[in-house]
Amino acid sequence: MQTLLEPAPMMPGQLLARGVARHFASLGWVTVEELVPARGLRVDVMALGPKGEVWVVECKSSRADFMSDQKWAGYLEWCDRFFWAVDAEFPVDLLPEGTGLMIGDAYDAEIIRMGPEDKLAAPRRKVLHQTFARHAARRLQALRDPSAGLDW
Repeated sequence: MQTLLEPAPMMPGQLLARGVARHFASLGWVTVEELVPARGLRVDVMALGPKGEVWVVECKSSRADFMSDQKWAGYLEWCDRFFWAVDAEFPVDLLPEGTGLMIGDAYDAEIIRMGPEDKLAAPRRKVLHQTFARHAARRLQALRDPSAGLDW
């Protein structure tokens, strides 16, 4: 039986997201996982750069995982750059051209192809920064006080 102190085992996509987050941390960026920028959307990793850049990374652990994803194009309007993160065995020829590519594992990742830049409008950037901050703060509070009953 799992206790509050024992984390649930991570799924392959979550392990990949962890490697992506570690890569961004090595660059001085911060990340949150499973962030909801708008109703009906949930990005795997949102990264916030030192100059306020907002990048979204979708982690795909298999061909089936990629083929079942129909929402990814909706994420493009919520970031300055968009990336796919996959492992070294993933058939990257499936991924749409004109998107960024990261190859990674549970421990690190590397940018292979830079996603094109499409800068966010200032009002949307402000909303995303606030959403990012609230999400990160709520997640930290939930870790520090699991019985607070926070839902997110």
